[in-house]
Parts: sequence; C-alpha cells; structure tokens
Amino acid sequence: MAYKDKSLTFEENEIYYYDSGVKLEVMMSWESPIMERCANYVCSGGGDILEIGFGMGMASDYIQANSISSHTIVEIHPQILQRARAWAEDKPNVTIVEGDWFEIKDSLSTYDGVFYDTWGEEDWGRFADHIESFVKPGAKVTWWNNNPDESTIHNIDGVVYEAIDVDPPSNNYFTSSRYYMPKKQY
Repeated sequence: MAYKDKSLTFEENEIYYYDSGVKLEVMMSWESPIMERCANYVCSGGGDILEIGFGMGMASDYIQANSISSHTIVEIHPQILQRARAWAEDKPNVTIVEGDWFEIKDSLSTYDGVFYDTWGEEDWGRFADHIESFVKPGAKVTWWNNNPDESTIHNIDGVVYEAIDVDPPSNNYFTSSRYYMPKKQY
C-alpha cells in the first residue's frame, strides 16, 4: 500500500501511521528549527516559492512569515491535503496542488525558492534530475536529507550543507542531534 493510501494519525506533536505493526513518523514538532532554517533560506530572495510536502504546516508557516509573492504547495496525501486547504483559506497568495510532484512536474511554473520535504520518497536523484525545469535562475533550493553520516554527505556538486543542531526525543529513530540542511542555488 502506497503512503498516500495509509491512514494517518495526527497528534499535537506528530503525524504517524503504522505499517506491519511498526510506527512510522511522518513529521514531528521537534523538526521546527529545521523547517525554519530551510524556509528562511528558500525565501531569502522573496518571489515565488514552491513547497513540496506540507506535513504539519510548520515550514508553510515559516514561508508565510517571509516577504514572498506566491506560495505553491504540492501535497499527495488526502488527509494532509485537507489540513493544508484549511490552513490556506485565509492566505490569498497560497495555491494548493494535489498530487505527486513527479507526476505533475510539467504543470508547475518556475520558482525563486523550492523547499522539498516529502515522506516515503528518499530519491534525491530523481528530484535533482528535474529541479532545473521549475526553478528560475538564482533560485534557492533545500531538501530533506536522510543521511546523517558526516563523512558521506558532501558528495553532490554545488551543494553546501549547513549543520543544524536539533533535539529529537530519545524514543525516536533519529539518533543524531545534528541535521544537515542541504542547500543549492541554481
């Protein structure tokens, strides 16, 4: 069963589901400092911002706190889509797009900043192969990095990593208290 077909549980501090008896956390509130730094980076030039993956809306709030022209959010999960639409009701510069970013990529515009944080997709290569088709010259891009190994993260041409110290709960599968925010300017 695909992620978009899973039944999610929403609690104050996390979104999760169970798969074969294993709890899989989609997003947790302790990620807030990461979301803030990523949002501020992609919005630092203002303009039109693309966010792929709404989650708990933390990054969306931080994006909206910046001076931007438009904010397009692509989300695949129906339960999260419902929350994203409710969140966007009073935000005239927000457009919610339903679907898998890869399947709808040709219908996307071009953007000054792109924030990519999806659950269930860990293929940076697929995203990297297509990102140039929807970024403006000078666009700033950051994405979820699921590689906590400091010795191997610096292997993508033109990518700078910024260390962000975070404090995940001890019962979480994230064992590192340091997150590396990958960022690239196109």
